[in-house]
Amino acid sequence: MNPTDKFKKIFYGASDNLLIQFVRYFFVGGFAFIVDFGLLYILTEYAGLHYLLSATLSFIAGLVVNYIISCIWVFNNSKFRNRIVEFLFFAAIGVVGLGFNDLLIWLFTDCIGLLVELLRPQILGI
Repeated sequence: MNPTDKFKKIFYGASDNLLIQFVRYFFVGGFAFIVDFGLLYILTEYAGLHYLLSATLSFIAGLVVNYIISCIWVFNNSKFRNRIVEFLFFAAIGVVGLGFNDLLIWLFTDCIGLLVELLRPQILGI
């Protein structure tokens, strides 16, 4: 298989191959992070929102982007018949992450004094 065929296999069309799904999910997660971090910066620095509100809104935006692209591009078969129920399960897991994320941002920003823009990549990496 030549490199062009490998590229097409990884990035185009449906696939049930777990390795291909992992690679695609890695890219989706990276894009969702860019949405999350970019929106955090814009809402905090330019819109003047409190950093925890910005962090919450940007996290939710990243979660929604992650879900939508994952449904379209990464995972072709759903375990749920109803997409709303599926999203609610996905969001419930995200809410736990959001709570943990906001707690850590608050601790490091208010208690230690770090800038939220410097902190976000480290928290998301935990």
